[in-house]
Amino acid sequence: MKTYTVDIRGFKAELPVMQLPSGIGIAFFNLHGDSALTEHCGKELAKELADCDVLITAESKGLQLTHCTARELGQRYYAVARKSKKLYMQDGIEMPIESSITTGKEQCMYLSQHDVNLIKGKKVGIVDDVVSTGASLKGLEGLVEKAGGIIHKKAFVLAEDVAADRKDVIFLASIPIFTNM
Repeated sequence: MKTYTVDIRGFKAELPVMQLPSGIGIAFFNLHGDSALTEHCGKELAKELADCDVLITAESKGLQLTHCTARELGQRYYAVARKSKKLYMQDGIEMPIESSITTGKEQCMYLSQHDVNLIKGKKVGIVDDVVSTGASLKGLEGLVEKAGGIIHKKAFVLAEDVAADRKDVIFLASIPIFTNM
């Protein structure tokens, strides 16, 4: 299997290169189950987000990352945008999002009323593992705005391909897209 090595501020990660149905290849970044990598990335992102009042992420790969980041910042709570509407979210808000590079289909994000109250009027830091096309980011931005929060910073572990050229996001390292699979 082809791999790509990325240096994330001193932590080297070996990422498998996987082909998507579209034919392009991506360096697959997975925080699930890797406590050392997740802790390192959370601490590094916390340095960038110290002036945020509260954090928000999308399930699922951003969950443990945001948990570590919030803990580093001394924030007890952070908001979680879910991809399905749970029973406790009936009084919350929702935001349709375009298809992302990995999902390939339209989705919807949901925020509970508890999390709406948590971010209303606050400087919000958006946290996630990878920014690529920006579809998931756009959904999170929409939720923050709809909830009355102030988008203060947008931080990611990795920026994929042209997302590394964006001036409105913070990232710890960049990775390419592979076109010759």
